[in-house]
Amino acid sequence: MIGLLLGALAILSLALTLWQWLETRCFPLHRRIADPDFAPALTLLKPLKGGDAEMQACLRSWLRQEYPGKVQILFGVSCPDEPAASIVRTLLAEAPGRDVELMVCPQRLGANAKASTLAQLSNRARHPIWVVSDADVHVPPDFLSSLVAPLKDPDVGLVNAFYALDPAPTLAMRWEAIGVNADFWGSVLQSLRLAPQRFALGAAFAVRQIHVEQTGGFATLKDVLADDFVLGRSVADQNVRIALCPVVATCREEPQGWAAVWRHQVRWARTIRVCSPYPYAASLASNATLWPLLWALSDPRWIVWAGAAACLGVRLATAWDSEARLILSTKHWRSLWLVPVKDLLQATLWALAFLGDRVEWRGERFRVLPNGELLPCNPPTLGAPYTASEDPPREDTQPTGL
Repeated sequence: MIGLLLGALAILSLALTLWQWLETRCFPLHRRIADPDFAPALTLLKPLKGGDAEMQACLRSWLRQEYPGKVQILFGVSCPDEPAASIVRTLLAEAPGRDVELMVCPQRLGANAKASTLAQLSNRARHPIWVVSDADVHVPPDFLSSLVAPLKDPDVGLVNAFYALDPAPTLAMRWEAIGVNADFWGSVLQSLRLAPQRFALGAAFAVRQIHVEQTGGFATLKDVLADDFVLGRSVADQNVRIALCPVVATCREEPQGWAAVWRHQVRWARTIRVCSPYPYAASLASNATLWPLLWALSDPRWIVWAGAAACLGVRLATAWDSEARLILSTKHWRSLWLVPVKDLLQATLWALAFLGDRVEWRGERFRVLPNGELLPCNPPTLGAPYTASEDPPREDTQPTGL
């Protein structure tokens, strides 16, 4: 009986894997959709923290956009001596005459530092289209033109872009990259086959100012873990559509080891579990390494082992093809052996998502409440930087331009 159940789960995981792969084959990835007659004025909001050589290259890619419309760029840091501030000052010297400003955003409105910075940056935004992007995102020169193109349709309120992880400099990051480059974007397309999109992808998205303001602004996300998910859901509730841009952004990070990558993966797993608990619980059924392996271990017959091997072969082939389409390269075949490793460790992450509620984000530890809110684990101490559990700074404190 157990063998039959595991066999059924193996076949189900194979079917779900093939379905996800077919969705990636049908999506017009990397197709340029820029409309030369549509270039609305926009404001780019970039909350920054930390700083490394990768950040400098990523920020420079935004300054070099070939966008025919007006672009206001607002970089936000929490304090003047933030390493990112020095990087921005260097880049400003390279782009004289551009509408770019470095702002100090000192208010810590809540546990989510990113949302706090966005709330303060948005007070200086002058244009009706807002583009929000993380600090580690690198984009091609025509990215903005394609990202805003779907907004020509008044029924579209927000536009996301898929993202890829750059070729990883460490084994741990290469393992993490498989989850994004081979699986994540396909799972998004698979979910859209079942229901309209009601979330944003946080790496880079464009949204109409009016829709953000009707949600109460970025300040309403000050204590939320999945700020992009909640914002997308709030925009979708305004009877507008969320669209996908086929042009891909790239996330670049400095080298990280297994401990840092694992903490990130645990946070991501618990974030998805909070946002979509039932779909995430069901996602274990699509693990196309776990179930065939358990099926083979439960039955020594050669036909079972052959079936399990066939499932694994399909899994490797589809993962390789999906990642190749996203990153426009085939060099990742050397680390194809990490695909089943990723799947087995993913089962552990799936369990940890339900067995705990602690996450680490930007060097801080939080407890994730059932409603998705963040609660700082460390109580405030005298003289420490502001945290969500302390009294906020004065309301008349304004961002300071540098």
